[in-house]
Amino acid sequence: MKPAWLRILPLAAIAAVGYSGVASSQTMSQLVAGAKAEGELTVIALPRDWCNYGALIDGFKATYGLKVNELNPDAGSGDEVEAIKANKGNKGPQAPDVIDVGLSFGPSAKADGLLQPYKVSTWKTIPDSAKDPAGYWYGDYYGVLAMEVNSDIIKTAPKDWADLQGADYKNAVALAGDPRASNQAIQGVFAAGLSAANGDVGKAADAGLQYFAQLNKNGNFVPTIGKAGTLAQGATPVILRWDYNALADRDTLKGNPAVTVVVPETGVVAGVYVQAISAYAPHPNAAKLWMEFLYSDAGQLGWLKGYCHPIRFQNLVESKKVPPEMLAALPPASSYAKAVFPTLDQQAQAKGVITKQWDSVVGANVK
Repeated sequence: MKPAWLRILPLAAIAAVGYSGVASSQTMSQLVAGAKAEGELTVIALPRDWCNYGALIDGFKATYGLKVNELNPDAGSGDEVEAIKANKGNKGPQAPDVIDVGLSFGPSAKADGLLQPYKVSTWKTIPDSAKDPAGYWYGDYYGVLAMEVNSDIIKTAPKDWADLQGADYKNAVALAGDPRASNQAIQGVFAAGLSAANGDVGKAADAGLQYFAQLNKNGNFVPTIGKAGTLAQGATPVILRWDYNALADRDTLKGNPAVTVVVPETGVVAGVYVQAISAYAPHPNAAKLWMEFLYSDAGQLGWLKGYCHPIRFQNLVESKKVPPEMLAALPPASSYAKAVFPTLDQQAQAKGVITKQWDSVVGANVK
């Protein structure tokens, strides 16, 4: 039997939290009935090994008997927003009901009229700094940019960003997305730049582009989107990605190859992702029910099992709802002591610089 913290939170337990969605006056039972009448939910850009999403999706399906359409698991945040735009009039399974995007994409999608407001029943336990006051978007989890290393190929693991420029890393270093569209990749460029700029956030985007231009010139950058398969094959023996993805790969690969996860000594950038419901969601009740599921205690612990710090982490710790074994499985707190949480404005500025100038400054077509 699964331990208690892995079991799916039953409907009664979710309802007992005190359902209070703002988008309608539905009760929890009415929401469930509405979702079941719709019969399905469409998600996008949720790799099953990202933040334990596979187990969460399967748990949601088992709990409510809904079909879940999983669109384009490897899409970036920009792709998710474009999918909403491209499917405004589409009521079929190609139109995403919900998105999970980098922090800077939430406000911009709201400004473009692509989101609808909804406040989950645990709304008050989400930090004010990580949510839109009107409920158009809300933080879900966070992590830091780390270096995932195939130790069977790379014998000396890097300690910091500057190390990757060396001859030991020829044809080795990859991003985990296209920096012209993927939040994870954008933040990877930003983190390298923050290190190169000696912690000056205002200069990090430009410095990051110069860093990757030099990495590419040195023959160290691989313009292939890095993932567990390319790491194991040796095509991308060093991947710059969120710590939770790297740690999940380490577990999945089970030593074949051996994986070392390095939180760099400088340029430690923390990234918050956010959830939101499409303004054009074909299945709005299922979308709201999905949010209730994710922001329940069980849903938050499901993310933590995938090494993602859930947005309600502090609330769960203070209420003693996080099992000690889950805390013990995380990297030591000292690894995160220097983490920088860029503000929305800082992220928006960096995103604009990196996405628009990548081609002209770096000139590597990542795909």
